[in-house]
Amino acid sequence: MTFIHWRYSPAVVQSLLPGWLTVQEFDGSAWVGLTPFLMDDVRVPGTPALPWLSRFPETNVRTYVRDARGRDGLWFLSLDAGRLLPALGGRTGYGLPYHWSDMSVRVEGDRRSYRCQRRLIGPVGARCDADVEVGAPLSDAERDGLTDFLTERYRLFTTVGGRPAHAEVDHRPWPLRRARPTRLDQDLLQAGGLPAPEGDPLLYASPGVRVRIGMWSLS
Repeated sequence: MTFIHWRYSPAVVQSLLPGWLTVQEFDGSAWVGLTPFLMDDVRVPGTPALPWLSRFPETNVRTYVRDARGRDGLWFLSLDAGRLLPALGGRTGYGLPYHWSDMSVRVEGDRRSYRCQRRLIGPVGARCDADVEVGAPLSDAERDGLTDFLTERYRLFTTVGGRPAHAEVDHRPWPLRRARPTRLDQDLLQAGGLPAPEGDPLLYASPGVRVRIGMWSLS
């Protein structure tokens, strides 16, 4: 998984949120993440993984929010999946804005290549081509407040049947490494309603963790 983040104006991000959520700021900015990764061993608890369906690429566009009860979490502007059935399941089961895309993840030593081009549930053709070079692990001293703000999130917010809802997300802290982009060509953020990002992004890479997502509950 690679975390790619840019600063945004809080007012710009707030305009894309439902009224029951407030954008969270860090250092006076809202932050938007582009997170390409490979899903593996995906399954409903108590059932076996299925060949082909249980392993696929995904790329999310997300931001960081708080609800009226003061709980923080993730709000997804879009989620692209490389399998149609998981994309449809995410839309129908969790009310999340999933899209079906032509995607790939390639790992060669310390290099990661992510490809995504949207196929269905528009805007068709939106894409992300990202090549990343992974460096040394972050030391404890390098894991500052911003690092945790951007990566350690244990709740997602959504809307189910027009009503606010949330689901708990359980995982151990992400083991993080330094990373730098060698190629980044994307318009998924713009497809989600944002202006094109400005400035250099902040990157972290991770070999991944096991994640369990609970069933949604009305907020």
